[in-house]
Amino acid sequence: MNDNYLGLDAGGTSTRAVVVSSDGHCGGIGKAGSGNPTSAGIDAATTAIRDAVTQAVTSANAGRLAGAALAVAGAGGAGHRAAIVAALSDLVAVEPVFDFDVLAAYFSGTAAPDGYVLLSGTGASAVRVEDGRLAGISDGLGWLLGDVGSGFWLGREVVRAGLAPLDGRGAATLLTGLLLDRLGITRDERPQGGRTGTLVAATAALYAMPPLRLADFASLVFTAAGAGDEVAAGILDQAAAGLRETLAAVRTPDVEGPLVAAGSVLARQPEFAARVAPGAVVATDGLAGAAVLALRHAGVLVDDAVYRRVTSSLAQLTEV
Repeated sequence: MNDNYLGLDAGGTSTRAVVVSSDGHCGGIGKAGSGNPTSAGIDAATTAIRDAVTQAVTSANAGRLAGAALAVAGAGGAGHRAAIVAALSDLVAVEPVFDFDVLAAYFSGTAAPDGYVLLSGTGASAVRVEDGRLAGISDGLGWLLGDVGSGFWLGREVVRAGLAPLDGRGAATLLTGLLLDRLGITRDERPQGGRTGTLVAATAALYAMPPLRLADFASLVFTAAGAGDEVAAGILDQAAAGLRETLAAVRTPDVEGPLVAAGSVLARQPEFAARVAPGAVVATDGLAGAAVLALRHAGVLVDDAVYRRVTSSLAQLTEV
């Protein structure tokens, strides 16, 4: 056993692991598929987590780790947590600590113990952090019930707006052509049961996908809006308003710490991030926060110097 610890950030798209020493030096990373049991299933998610951790430990040549903090989206069930603990028992000396993925997102942008994070990735939420702990959360209710302004929400609106003109329900929009191109569907105006062949093929392709795959189309709204499309611009207006409302719900005068903007949507669209969260630190890598959580749970004081070592050493690893 040594003073190396494991940080894990497992989401609906990918699972990433990092081995970090007590002084904040990241020595190895690993990556695998979805670690979210909701989107991937318990067996596949657990396998992905095991694969990512094994890669990180091997690349760091770390041996058995002294502890672990796991930020796993959707790991609320005892069954999945038990499966993860069993899968990592030979790699980690003590039972891992499970923490919130939104905290990993927060600590990817700052070492401050108090502040806020606005997250828009596949899902969307806002969180108030106090003394390094989750003190308040808004939205994050999942694709079916909430996540306003998330990648899924945007992708669903792109699909709805793109399909609507095909049966006369909506205004013409660049989103239609972009959507069909992404699906690999050529226009076919021949009728099939009262609909055009285009609409029949598009709906069939979309319904064949798992629902969360609609997030794959989120980027199209930024492409269309950038080209002056009014329908796409309207979707972004709604998303921005929803995210601002979500953030306002967790703000309190008692907490004046930094604001972090995180998640794939905000990290990849800096202009949109600045619009919904002015002055925010944009965190582009949730793995840094997972490393910070691992150190904090091990009792390590993560001051600015340690935090800089975490982020700089991790940047070097990801450049390789």
